[in-house]
Amino acid sequence: MAYHILICDDEKDIVNALQIYLSQEDYILHTAYNGEEALAILDETRIDLLLLDIMMPKLDGIQTMVELRKTYHLPVILLTAKSEDTDKILGLNLGADDYITKPFNPMEVLARVRSQLRRYTQFGGARSPESTVCSIGNISLDDSEKKVLVDGEPVNLTPTEYAILHFLMRSPNKVFSPKEIYIAIRNEAPYGAEGTIAVHIRHLREKIEINPAEPRYLKAVWGQGYKIEGRCSK
Repeated sequence: MAYHILICDDEKDIVNALQIYLSQEDYILHTAYNGEEALAILDETRIDLLLLDIMMPKLDGIQTMVELRKTYHLPVILLTAKSEDTDKILGLNLGADDYITKPFNPMEVLARVRSQLRRYTQFGGARSPESTVCSIGNISLDDSEKKVLVDGEPVNLTPTEYAILHFLMRSPNKVFSPKEIYIAIRNEAPYGAEGTIAVHIRHLREKIEINPAEPRYLKAVWGQGYKIEGRCSK
């Protein structure tokens, strides 16, 4: 199956460069030059991954993230400049899965796209033949359906958030460092990017905890990492 990838950036040279990089793989590529065009394409076409620039006219990347996360749960990789660190963190908080800093390294682009698509297929898309349900307290994760319920109500998680929760719930009460979590969900070394795990953890707490400031389940262990506290019942 060929994956559909949408590239959204107002700079045509960047769009062209990314098309060249990604044409090395068997991807079907779509292009947009602002957030409005990207949302219109998402409404009409099945897109498996979005490469999204932050600074754009009409509808920028941050506003686009807000709108698309109301409906879509596909992986989103932000395209950022080094000067956009604040916006980058905001984008991650709003549900972006990863980021690539300009100027791009072609091999990095390919690696991050492959990683997100692999994780999306593993954790957010394809169904496994046998249902695996794990419930800890009021949190229930059904890996065959790729669904998470809190107090019986469905919770919309991004592929990254689902991957983190799934990984931690497989080994309740065990502490994992940010680096270990990063490697587990991406199958690659973080090279300093494990700091993004804290952002995803914070966003995940906001969705599954009654009081994110005092989490009951998803806890930090000072100087060590994170764990899900409780016992998994199936």
